[in-house]
Amino acid sequence: MRTGLPALCVICLITAAASEGKKAFVPGKAVINGNRIIFSADAAEAAVYRFGGDLAKPILWPLKAPNNKEITRDWPMRPAPAGSPKEDHPHQKSAWFTYGDVIPEGIPIKHKRRGVEGVDFWAEGPDCGRIVCVDVSPSADRAGIVTRNEWRDPDGTKLLDEIRTIRLFHNDKARLFIVDIDLCASVVPITFGDTKEGAFGVRVAHSMREDNRGKGRLTNAEGKVGENQCWGRVSAWCDYSGPVEGETVGIALFAAPNNPSPSCWHSRAYGLMAANPFGRAKSGFPDMKGKKDRVHLEKGAHLKLRYGIFVHLGDVQEGQVAEAYELFKKMK
Repeated sequence: MRTGLPALCVICLITAAASEGKKAFVPGKAVINGNRIIFSADAAEAAVYRFGGDLAKPILWPLKAPNNKEITRDWPMRPAPAGSPKEDHPHQKSAWFTYGDVIPEGIPIKHKRRGVEGVDFWAEGPDCGRIVCVDVSPSADRAGIVTRNEWRDPDGTKLLDEIRTIRLFHNDKARLFIVDIDLCASVVPITFGDTKEGAFGVRVAHSMREDNRGKGRLTNAEGKVGENQCWGRVSAWCDYSGPVEGETVGIALFAAPNNPSPSCWHSRAYGLMAANPFGRAKSGFPDMKGKKDRVHLEKGAHLKLRYGIFVHLGDVQEGQVAEAYELFKKMK
């Protein structure tokens, strides 16, 4: 597990950014307050990481741009305004990591959902799994937190363990959350089934959507734009930018190049954007056509993934998303 960014690495990163003419990222702060962790950039709240209670999985909400605008959907955490259109997908809560088909070898599946071989952690309900945070502590550099999660089936049986580290870095125009995920098949061998429903995702504010409820735009690392060009394609990153309260802001998700599996993008015009490293041919992703190899962990094996959440001012170009991804790749 990577629990922190040493001070020397931070200095090297700042120096490298300055030499390239970019505004350097500096570490933020994280304060543990019960079942919430408050992330701050200087004195401003950047996000709140929430777990426990009625939540089926940990989430980051609210998630704020440097201009203090909330850039992810706030429903169902807050009631929908009176007279607003009907909401959808209540399980898509702001920002999260989970997956829609986790298959535990040797453990009977008592609560089967249609089209799911194992346990569905993507959807929420009595027949779905839950990701339960059982421990939290500061990261070594104090820029974030280290959490230990248990992925449990609907009856509460633990299927696997996860260590999740979240750290914040920022400058005056952007915020970068680095999320390190270490999944361990500690109980039984685990196979990640083939579905589009995953995994590292956000649901953007309605005004940022691509469809007729918003004026936003999806863009990937290859310069493709819109759901039709981005959905199901392998890419290093995907960005969702658009207006919030009269100002253009954006959020990009980064997939680290050394992740064991590349991510296809389950990104939709209605506001969803998610990196999925597990979907294959059955998912319908165009770039996975004909591929049937599934990610499998023998008992005791680990799967390590790294993602980033880059929150910026302006659109994908003004926010220098491509440049920020290059810095993200260098961070250890």
